[in-house]
Amino acid sequence: MGSNLRQSMNWLHTWAGVVIGALLFVIFWMGTLSVFDREIDRWMMPATRLAPTALQQPFSYDAAARSAQPLVQGSPQWFVRPPTERVPAAELRWRNEATKTFERRYLHPQTGAVLAHTDTLAGTGFIFPFHFNLHIKWKDVGYWLVGVAGMAMLLLVVSGVVIHRKIFVDFFLFRPKKHLQRASLDLHNLTGVLGLPFHFMMALSGLVIFMNIYLPSAVYGPYAQEAKPKEAFFAEAYGSYKRAKADTPAATPPASLDAMTAIARREWNGSEPSFLRVWHPGDANSYVELRRSYEDAVTMNVDTLALDASTGAVLNRHVTAPVMGAQRFISGLHFIQFRHWTLRWLYFAAGLAGCIMIATGFLFWLEARRASHAKKGLAGVRVVEALSVASMPGIMAATMAFFIANRLLPLDAAWASWDRAALEMWAFYLVWLVMLAHAAWRAWPQDTRRTSMAWREQTWALAALAALAVALNWATTGHHLAHTLGQGITSVAGMDILLLALATGAALTARHLGRRAAQKDAALTNKKTASRDVRHAPGPSALPASGEPLGHA
Repeated sequence: MGSNLRQSMNWLHTWAGVVIGALLFVIFWMGTLSVFDREIDRWMMPATRLAPTALQQPFSYDAAARSAQPLVQGSPQWFVRPPTERVPAAELRWRNEATKTFERRYLHPQTGAVLAHTDTLAGTGFIFPFHFNLHIKWKDVGYWLVGVAGMAMLLLVVSGVVIHRKIFVDFFLFRPKKHLQRASLDLHNLTGVLGLPFHFMMALSGLVIFMNIYLPSAVYGPYAQEAKPKEAFFAEAYGSYKRAKADTPAATPPASLDAMTAIARREWNGSEPSFLRVWHPGDANSYVELRRSYEDAVTMNVDTLALDASTGAVLNRHVTAPVMGAQRFISGLHFIQFRHWTLRWLYFAAGLAGCIMIATGFLFWLEARRASHAKKGLAGVRVVEALSVASMPGIMAATMAFFIANRLLPLDAAWASWDRAALEMWAFYLVWLVMLAHAAWRAWPQDTRRTSMAWREQTWALAALAALAVALNWATTGHHLAHTLGQGITSVAGMDILLLALATGAALTARHLGRRAAQKDAALTNKKTASRDVRHAPGPSALPASGEPLGHA
C-alpha cells in the first residue's frame, strides 16, 4: 500500500512539476524580488534616493496638500502616503480624469517640494503585480493562472514529502562533484526541505488572499439579497465608506489635515496613518479618509477613519472584524509589509531557495530523460528544455534588461503611443522573447552539447547584464557603492550589491557548466577513440609468433 502510494505521488510530483514548473519559477522569481520592491523603486527613481536625515523632522500633511494643489486640480480624489524608512519621500497620487488613470509624484518629506519625476512602474508597479497576475488582466486570467500554480505548489510540497522516505537525511546530503543528475537531485532535496514550511505557507496564503476571485460564491453568497453583493461585502469587510458629491462648492476652507491625523492617532492608540485620501476636493461634501498603518504588526488591518473635510468631524469608523482579521493576518504573512529587516532577508533567501529548487528539479528531469527521448525520437525533452531555459535564466536576464532600460532611456522618452514606462516593459518582454527563441534554436536539432550551450550562454548573458546595470547606475547618477554607503542610502547600495552578487553567481555557474560540458565531451571523445582502436586492432593471425621480435617480418 505504502509503495503504491509513493509511486502515485512520484508520478504526480514529476508531472505537476514539469507541466507547471516554468510558470512557478516566474512567480517565485518575481515574488522574491517583490520582497524588496520599494528598494527597487529607489534604484529606478534616482530623485527619491534621500538620505536618512530627510526623515528627522515630522511630516506635514498640510504642506503636502499645498504642494499637491497645482497638480490635482480637477481630480475627484487624491491621496498621499507619508515617508517611511523604506520610502523616504512622500508619495502623491491623484486620478487624471482625461486618461482615467492615476498619476504619481514624490514630495520631499521636509519641504514638500515635488521631486523630479521618472516615469517608470519600477518594483511596486511592474514586478510586484507580475507576481500575482502576470499583468494579464483580461477576465482575471492572470489571477487564475497564478492560482493554478499555487494549487500545483501545494501538491508538489505534499507529494514531495511523501515520496522522499529519507527527507531529513537528504537535507544533509549534497554531492556537487557528482554527475549533474545526482548533484541536481541533491540540491533539489536540500532546498526543498530547507524551505518546506515557507513554500507551503506562501502557496496557501496566496490562495487565501484572492479568495474573492477563486471562491466568489463563498465570499459574496451571504450578500446575495443585496442589490450589489460585491459592494456590500467590501463595505462590511474593508469599511468602504462613501459620501456622494454635493456638486456645491464648500462654504469654508478645508480643515487642517495635520489636525485630522492627530485625531486618527488618538483613535488608534498612537499608530500612524498609512495614507490620507481626500475625496471630492473643494466640494461641500468633501471628506478625508485615513487608513491605519500596519508597519508595527503582521496583520494588514483595514482600520479606517472618515472625517468631514471642512470641520474635521468624524463621519465613520471601521475596525477590522475578527474573521477579516484572520484573512488579513494570513495576507500579512505573505506580503511582509511590517518592519522586520531580519525576517525580510529570510523571506528573500527562502524565495531564492524556491527558485533553485524549481530549477534543479527541471535539470534532474531533463538529465534523466535526455538520452532515452533522443533514442525514441521524442520531442518532449526539447520542448521542456527550451521552456525551462527561457523561464529561468531567460526571465532573469529580461529583468536585468528592464533595469538597464530604466537607466538608458531619457526622461522624456516616448515612441508611437507608448510612454517611457511602457518602453521599459517592452524591453523586458522583447528580451524574454529573444531568450525563448535562442533556447528553442539550441534545442533543435536535439544535441546534448547544443542544449547545454543554451543554459551556459544565457547564464553568461545574465551575468553580463547584471554587471552592466550596476555600471549604468553609476554612470547615469554618479551613485556608486562608496557614495551610497557613505550617505546611508542602503536601498540603492543593497540593490547594487545584490546585482553584483547575481553577476558573480551567474558567471561562476556558467563557468561550472562549461567545465562539465568539456569533461563530458572529453569522456565521449575518449570513448569513441577507444571503440575505434578496438575495431581496428590486429587479429590473432596478424600477431607475431611467440619469441619473434616485434617489427620484423
